[in-house]
Amino acid sequence: MALLTTGSSFIRKLEQSGSLAVYVPLEGGFEGRYRRRLRAAGYTSLCITARGLGDLSAYLTGIHGVRPPHLGKKDIRVYYLPPILSYQLEHLSPKSKGLVLWMIEGHILSSQEVEYLTTLAKQEPRVKVVVEMGGDRSFRWKPLQDALSEIVLAG
Repeated sequence: MALLTTGSSFIRKLEQSGSLAVYVPLEGGFEGRYRRRLRAAGYTSLCITARGLGDLSAYLTGIHGVRPPHLGKKDIRVYYLPPILSYQLEHLSPKSKGLVLWMIEGHILSSQEVEYLTTLAKQEPRVKVVVEMGGDRSFRWKPLQDALSEIVLAG
C-alpha cells in the first residue's frame, strides 16, 4: 500500500456496489484512514461490532427490546430501543452524502446476515455498508456479494 492514499478507488467502489467486504492488516490503523477519507468525501460513518447484535433487521431498522441482566434481585424488564440505522438516517446532516455502516468482526456473521446487509444497501440508497471480514497483509476490499458467494461455497 502506498504511504499516502487518497481512498478514491475505495469510495468509488463503495458507491458502485453499495456494500464492501474489507480485509485489514491485524496491526490496525488502516480502517481509521479509510473512515477519515469517507468523512472527507461527505459521508457520515457509524462503527458497530457484529458481536451480540442478534437479529440484524430488528436492530438496524426496527424497534427492538433489550433485557439487561437482572442479577436475580429484581423483576425482568424489557427496554425498547429505537432502530439505530433509521434513527441515524433521520438525523443526517443535509450536506451529508449518506451513512456508512462500518461493521467490525464481520467474520462471525452467517451467510443470511451477510445477504441481508447486501440487500440493505440496495433497499436504502443513502446507506453504504462496509464489513470487516478478516485480516490480510494489506488493506483490500471487494463487493460484499462476492464475499457472500465465498461464504456459501466454503460452508
